[in-house]
Amino acid sequence: MIKVENLVKKYGDFTALNGVSFELVEGEVVGILGPNGAGKTTLLRILVSFLESTSGKVTVNNMDISQPLLQQQIKGKIGYLPEQAPLYEDMTVSEYLIFVGKMQGISSDEIYEKLSEVINKCGLREKKNAEISTLSKGYRQRTGIAQALIHNPEIVILDEPTTGLDPKQRIEIRDLIKEIGKSKTVILSSHVLSEVKATCSRVLIINKGKIVADGTPEELENKGGADKATIHIEVDKIGSGLVQKLEVIEGVNNIEIIENRIIINSNLQNDIRKEIARIIIEENHGLLELVRKQIDLEDVFINLTKDDE
Repeated sequence: MIKVENLVKKYGDFTALNGVSFELVEGEVVGILGPNGAGKTTLLRILVSFLESTSGKVTVNNMDISQPLLQQQIKGKIGYLPEQAPLYEDMTVSEYLIFVGKMQGISSDEIYEKLSEVINKCGLREKKNAEISTLSKGYRQRTGIAQALIHNPEIVILDEPTTGLDPKQRIEIRDLIKEIGKSKTVILSSHVLSEVKATCSRVLIINKGKIVADGTPEELENKGGADKATIHIEVDKIGSGLVQKLEVIEGVNNIEIIENRIIINSNLQNDIRKEIARIIIEENHGLLELVRKQIDLEDVFINLTKDDE
């Protein structure tokens, strides 16, 4: 459905995207995950024809988005919510959605049917006659998503859809995105790992303008070492000889010391916590905390996006 080939975008001497390539098929819910400044928003703006690429190619249903004669047809297949939702605050929710629908070419005969559909889908029934200026952040996001859906697009692109929301609102928007994903291809960008893992069937991790990982959340965790674990220990003091005694425990791969904290990398199948605790207590180092953590998507993300400079 969407094919991106060797996409490059430069702003002067700065390269925002550097040879990005991937393909998306119908029905996927795909998360574009990366730190701030990684190139996520630039990528999405090119996909919706808001920006032109410096080089490379993007096709939607085999139609090249760089061809002016095809752009209007392609835009009709895409619904887009930018990071800052384009809302007119002096309009009511219904007035705004009708306005957007007509801008998308929906006829007067169909507009109220389409309005009713997105009002119900996005949970806006009780706010349909409210002025947008009076809405909470959560309802503003719902209205922004509704405007992306009003013309019934095949593809929905959402840029940081949960930014600024409280935990309850995040869950509501996450559930809404899952529902949309049952009938449409959804692409969303985020730097919030929990949202991507809970919502997306596939994850693309982008860093410094390049795709550094592509797969399901489970696949990425396995590649990152799902059979590995880290044991985080906090003690009163790290006395002489403690590290050497911990190093010889079977299953310890390596040890990192940060002030009075010890991080041990080990194999998940070997639970060595009892032996670690015994040594620390017998040596009277004052055990304050001992936690084992399995390698997860957060660890993969940190390892792939850390600054090595």
